[in-house]
Amino acid sequence: MKRFSIIALAAGAALAASLVQAQAPTDLKVGVVSYARLLQDSPQAKKTMEALRVEFAPKQQDLVKLNAALKAKADALEKNRATMSPDQVTKAEKELRDGQREFSQKQTDFQEDANTRQNEEMSKLEAVLVKEVQTYAQAQKFDLVLASNGILYSNNTLDITANVLAVLKASDSAPAAAAPAPAGK
Repeated sequence: MKRFSIIALAAGAALAASLVQAQAPTDLKVGVVSYARLLQDSPQAKKTMEALRVEFAPKQQDLVKLNAALKAKADALEKNRATMSPDQVTKAEKELRDGQREFSQKQTDFQEDANTRQNEEMSKLEAVLVKEVQTYAQAQKFDLVLASNGILYSNNTLDITANVLAVLKASDSAPAAAAPAPAGK
């Protein structure tokens, strides 16, 4: 009885597999996109990163200046410690500690602000890139487009990243640019 169940189960699995295969489209058009490459090489990504750099450059420069001033105070304290009264040393050390605490807080605030803005802008950028990949895939009649980071193997002819990048570059300079021909089937 047990042997009959195994044979029946195997026959059922084979039948199900053949039915699924028979229903699969024979000319499935699949593409693969390197999302990391789009985030790195697209003009939209480059503009986003440059805008963030410009936005946070003044705050970063202020932090560099504050750090340099603290280092100068620490150097002056070490250099003049021998000639200073104990009260002057205590006062200078307290000012230095307060300055370092202020610097540390400003640095933390800066990092949090920069991370928050970067996350906001990357979310917007990701939406643009996904929409562009979808538009390209529909225009080129792809049945399926996969992100390359989740694929263990794909033939290079399936990679449409360069084509999507070309569309992104064209759309960055001219809003109504035509989509290039697909890389392959």
